[in-house]
Amino acid sequence: MRAVPRWALLSSAAAPVFLIGGWTLAAARQPGGFDQVGDTISALAAVDAADRWIMTVGLLGLGLCHCVTAAGLRPARPAGRLLLALGGVATLAVAALPLPAMSGASAPHRAAAVVAFGALALWPALAAPARRPPGDAAAPASHGTAAAALLLGLVGWLVVELVGGGARVGLAERVAAGAEALCPLLAVLALGGGRRRAGGPP
Repeated sequence: MRAVPRWALLSSAAAPVFLIGGWTLAAARQPGGFDQVGDTISALAAVDAADRWIMTVGLLGLGLCHCVTAAGLRPARPAGRLLLALGGVATLAVAALPLPAMSGASAPHRAAAVVAFGALALWPALAAPARRPPGDAAAPASHGTAAAALLLGLVGWLVVELVGGGARVGLAERVAAGAEALCPLLAVLALGGGRRRAGGPP
């Protein structure tokens, strides 16, 4: 029996592809270019964005991948898996509640984004198993706490840019979102993704 099923490994690997591929392709489709350092990911899925479906599909794929990965992270603690799934559902809500305009704002969209960024930053701290079962390559709890601290720091940078009207909001968001998208893949690999439990059935 595999510690983490292959389909969870695939979903966790697909998550950053959906996100990064989505913002890269969507930005390339904007007339006159798009400033990925200063402008947000959400602007690419706004109602008036060109080919907004590209970033919308990217966000939907990202959210679904997080939900699937959460279901497959069997060695992880339930609280962490639930937070990862919550982050996935909130990401789906971000896609379902687009900005009314590329330069506009939306309270429901903002609320969904806050939940998504928060849950996806905190889940590693609650996911690491308290002890390592025989044959499992589970990461110790301290690794999860360190990962969460790093992610929270990146999200904090994003908050500072947003509140202060900084010129690097887009960069801060992409760094934070990209790190959060990669974290489940690292967790799957650390928890035995693609490997069988020692002594388990083939």
